[in-house]
Amino acid sequence: MIDTEPHLAAMLEERKARRAMPPYIPQVDGDVQTLLTSFFAREIPGSSVSGIARIGGGASKEQFVFTLAAPGEQPRRYVLRMDALEGITETSRAREYDVLKAFRGVVPVPDPIWLDADAAHFPTPAIIMEFVEGVTKPQTDGVSVTGLGTVLGDPLRGLIAPQYYANLAAIHKFDWTAAGLRHFSAPTADPKQPTRWLINFWKELLEQDAVTREPVLRLATQWLEDHVPDCPAPCVVHGDYRTGNYLFDEASGRVTAILDWEMSYIGDFHADLGWLLQPVFGSNIGGVFRASDIAPPTEMIAGYEAASGNRVDPVKLHYFTVFNAWKSYVLVSALGMQAARTAHNHQDVLLTFLAATGPMFVDDLARLLMMEESR
Repeated sequence: MIDTEPHLAAMLEERKARRAMPPYIPQVDGDVQTLLTSFFAREIPGSSVSGIARIGGGASKEQFVFTLAAPGEQPRRYVLRMDALEGITETSRAREYDVLKAFRGVVPVPDPIWLDADAAHFPTPAIIMEFVEGVTKPQTDGVSVTGLGTVLGDPLRGLIAPQYYANLAAIHKFDWTAAGLRHFSAPTADPKQPTRWLINFWKELLEQDAVTREPVLRLATQWLEDHVPDCPAPCVVHGDYRTGNYLFDEASGRVTAILDWEMSYIGDFHADLGWLLQPVFGSNIGGVFRASDIAPPTEMIAGYEAASGNRVDPVKLHYFTVFNAWKSYVLVSALGMQAARTAHNHQDVLLTFLAATGPMFVDDLARLLMMEESR
């Protein structure tokens, strides 16, 4: 078994068996209607399901919005998230359910209501959560992939920025030890264990799914293993915190929900900062780069430090900047490409499109590692 978080180690072994399965057949509205109707006939007898529609966005899960009318209650909207056989991430619906439940009332999140972690009813593991109103990008942003170069513009930047810092600070300051995260394990054996577990998890995914063997990836892997920093105070790391992964009301700028917690784990808060500072998630307008189109990096770090009380260590931030370029390559050029090649996902066109960003991350890694050598 791989030296990583036990629940994730088991998940890595299970995914090997799925590689030989036949192509994944995407769900159609009629099939989803049948699945939901039979599910709620057991969960809430006398209820009815209507208004099923596929939700766009994402590159891993099939998502549908629907209306549930329970006896004696007003109809309510919900979202069904269901695994494909493979995707751009390898995650657990049980962990997603745990972390969303834990953060209710701490930061704005959708309320997860039902979980089918073992695919006892749905064809694959699934979670059903409340539907939250909001958008992930302004209407003026056109047809860009959500989160990739999204431009909030003014006045949204100024309205969202304080919430952006405050929510990330609340995530990192959260007392996870008392939260009952049943499908998470505490990496407390030694101060390097949180990040060692993290590197081992993504290294195994790279080994399982690598389509090409890039020398700089091997070099980066070795560098990450050789320079694991101490993490004396592990916290919840969101894992994908950036513009595009929260909903907001476009008129007021109020953040209504933080989304995509599926890559969350217990680790070093610098990992979230290294992720949201990535160039691919930012904007460059008039020669000014804004991370996640919120603020320039130095301003972003200062805003986070003021909100959280955490001091950002530049050495650790550099480490996780390298890690996140490496992780991004694994996502788009290994997991995503293999899922498309094996026809194990419903979005093979999007996955193939995203794989074209792989050389960008290779270039980032080469630049970052040369910076390290020049010190």
